[in-house]
Amino acid sequence: MNTDVSSILGTGSLMVAAAVLALALIVRGDLVPVGMREGGGRWFLGGALGVGVVAFTIKLAVIALVSTFPAQTIGAREPASRRPSVQAVAPTPVPLPAARAFRPHAWQALPEQAPAPPDNPTTADKAALGERLFHDPALSADHTVSCATCHAVRTGAGDDGTRTAVGITRTPGARNTPTVFNAAFQARLFWDGRASSLEQQARGPLVNPDEMGMPSLEAVEQRVRADATYRAAFDRAFGPGTAITIDRITQAIASYERTLVTADTPYDRFVRGDPAALSAAQQRGMWQFQAVGCATCHSGPNFSGASVLGQRAPFMPLMVERSDLAVQRGLGNDKGLAGADAAAGIWRVPSLRNVALTGPYFHNGSVGDLDEAVRIMAATQLNARVGDDPSAPSVKLWWSPETQSFMHFERRRVTERDVADIVAFLKALSSDSLVGRLPK
Repeated sequence: MNTDVSSILGTGSLMVAAAVLALALIVRGDLVPVGMREGGGRWFLGGALGVGVVAFTIKLAVIALVSTFPAQTIGAREPASRRPSVQAVAPTPVPLPAARAFRPHAWQALPEQAPAPPDNPTTADKAALGERLFHDPALSADHTVSCATCHAVRTGAGDDGTRTAVGITRTPGARNTPTVFNAAFQARLFWDGRASSLEQQARGPLVNPDEMGMPSLEAVEQRVRADATYRAAFDRAFGPGTAITIDRITQAIASYERTLVTADTPYDRFVRGDPAALSAAQQRGMWQFQAVGCATCHSGPNFSGASVLGQRAPFMPLMVERSDLAVQRGLGNDKGLAGADAAAGIWRVPSLRNVALTGPYFHNGSVGDLDEAVRIMAATQLNARVGDDPSAPSVKLWWSPETQSFMHFERRRVTERDVADIVAFLKALSSDSLVGRLPK
């Protein structure tokens, strides 16, 4: 029972007892003036006091009854000074995209080993064979181009640093070369995500006429079989007498690619417990990356919704029309997975690991600066107003004839400092080992 209620009941009980005693004395006449003892005077006083006692007793009974109710009922009866502060709750409006509820983001370090499928476990012998195949120009039609020609893993960051890939025809291709580092963590490969494994992806460039140009996958098998020095390597990797097939060739290449993991970044050290691994600007950028919404698509330890780890959201439309700069860079000319007639292109969400080392950017390689790429993504994907111009409208309005009212959308704002901080954070995703081998 509430302590305050107990004290009230105790005091009230004493008062009732005193009143009953007084009533008895009145009836005897001890407390009645001499002039009122005769006649009905004492009965009048006794009746008045008796009515008061009964009324007071009823009140005490009500208080005792209420005290047995749940605590929240008592709270409603408590003095205002003891009640918790309660504010009126207005009807909840429909949240605007810029003011939606914030959910903490779970930051994760990259595992030091990539997962492998059950039918192609990674072994040292298999990876060694794959490394040789990866660097062998004999797998191209004119013996001039290898996988490593476009994916420089020994001297570069796993890409070629050019706007678009160049193969045996010396004709620039249509799309930029993604890095092969950490590709083992991706669930979708190629810009349009048409391959679902490294084994499947490895087949494409071999027979692409503008890349390695082999006439068929059977021709690739024959080219490898013609080199007698491969026989012993295949025996070690897959067992004595194993046939040299395109499946074995691509399995070996994929096994090698699964060793190309760069978990040695300032970001990984920071997440693993080194608070000095990131500068103040990088930590601000890490927060902004989360706060403005970049982490919605570039999620998980590999910073990609198309990853085998973390939340899966592998494909996203690129809303080019929201950014004049994106239109100028021709980012809407190729529609990717959506097809040429689509209103907006659809692309696999790429990993952002080593992004500062692997420019130029986007599927057509048309953007050379990382800060420009951040501005484009903020405008196209987040529909944010980018920059410090105070005159830029923050609210987009349009008239709805159906509802006879204005509809509105409040845009996020990404300042130039936000852009600089996000770029600083993205640089913290660069592998120490790769930074050390690349020119300053």
